[in-house]
Amino acid sequence: MLVVSRFRVPTADSGDFRAGIDAAHAALAARPGYLAGTVGRNVDDPELWVLTTRWEHVGAYRRALSSYDVKLHAVPTLSRALDEPSAYEVVEPGSDLNVDIPRA
Repeated sequence: MLVVSRFRVPTADSGDFRAGIDAAHAALAARPGYLAGTVGRNVDDPELWVLTTRWEHVGAYRRALSSYDVKLHAVPTLSRALDEPSAYEVVEPGSDLNVDIPRA
């Protein structure tokens, strides 16, 4: 699964935010099921940042979020993410997709 978290960060706060997002990424990367991740900043709008992570499955991602280290080192920064859906299934040729109805 793929998680895309976007952030709107004023330029004056970018130094502190970068330290926070790097710490958040490191905390997530240390969890079981983490596959890869990247921190990025938009080339046209430098106030727009992104953290993308890949996970073995949604359960690994959800367990990572509930771990003590992630709550301590990542959640304060992750809570600044734009309020939008962030978890995506990876669509590969021949794979069955999740049912396309909203979950309760």
